[in-house]
Amino acid sequence: MKPGKNRGLRPFTRAVRSLIRRIPRGKVVSYGRLAALAGDARQARQVAWILHATPESEGLAWHRVINSRGRISLPPENGGLEQARRLRTEGVRVGPDGAVDMRKYGWNARPASGRKPPLSDRDLERL
Repeated sequence: MKPGKNRGLRPFTRAVRSLIRRIPRGKVVSYGRLAALAGDARQARQVAWILHATPESEGLAWHRVINSRGRISLPPENGGLEQARRLRTEGVRVGPDGAVDMRKYGWNARPASGRKPPLSDRDLERL
């Protein structure tokens, strides 16, 4: 990444972007868990906004972020089909209803470096 590319971004936004870059191929994480790992479990919608507002040129693996029910949130015609296609390309089994087995494909992440999660590991497992 070029120096200064993240200049001007809020710390939460930087943490979310950093975490998304760490999600391995073939794994998914929920918006809420990502928010908690970035330091504020109440900001799941902000995670969605960050993904929406980040230019494609940043190369974020947006398709690896799904909702807390283990489903693709995007409508099929507005990115949901593309998200399912990308996940399948990585070996993730996506059901016809957009469901993903979080026990099998969920990313067991740790907080962004230097950040302590506001929730316990047990609470994070539920997100």
